[in-house]
Amino acid sequence: MYKSKINYQRATFLTSAPDIKALPADQGIEVAFAGRSNAGKSSALNTLTRQNSLARTSKTPGRTQLINTFSLDADRRLIDLPGYGFAKVPLAVKEKWQKSLAEYLQKRQSLKGLVVLMDIRHPLKDLDQDLISWAVASDLPVLVLLTKADKLASGARKKILLEVREASMAFMGDVTVHLFSSLNKFGLDEVEQVLDTWYQADELPASEQN
Repeated sequence: MYKSKINYQRATFLTSAPDIKALPADQGIEVAFAGRSNAGKSSALNTLTRQNSLARTSKTPGRTQLINTFSLDADRRLIDLPGYGFAKVPLAVKEKWQKSLAEYLQKRQSLKGLVVLMDIRHPLKDLDQDLISWAVASDLPVLVLLTKADKLASGARKKILLEVREASMAFMGDVTVHLFSSLNKFGLDEVEQVLDTWYQADELPASEQN
């Protein structure tokens, strides 16, 4: 089992913000989680931090309307971005989310990596691809997590994994693809390895690195 360099269990809720103006100071390192409203984003964050209710989960997709910030330590944060692409959300609300999401991704200097979560049964929708394309254009590394991997048999999981990895090569950037399941913690080691690399940035003083 992989031994993480970062203690993700130390994650604590910091703030919820309607836009980047209300976020903590733009310094240190942030890793953001983004995905369609039914991709299992909150469950993945809870699994990573070994906390059952750090990020709110709901039977109703589209509940995450704010940029939620969680602190790992003085210099490292996890960001839960508003879910996107849920058709039943009112248009005005949807447009507000999209604006907040775009503003954060374009202007936040402390953002050092983007985790894009997709239901393994419905990968690479248009908005997913748009998000990855933006990140690559901004020289931002991307970790694609194919969530709810427990819903498929082993052979089907591997087939989709290979297909998405092949498709991701077309983005011509630093895009990694892994299977993930919040139910049985499948893929958790791989997530921690990638995030640890992003959080171990050169600009952090050596004395502050774990």
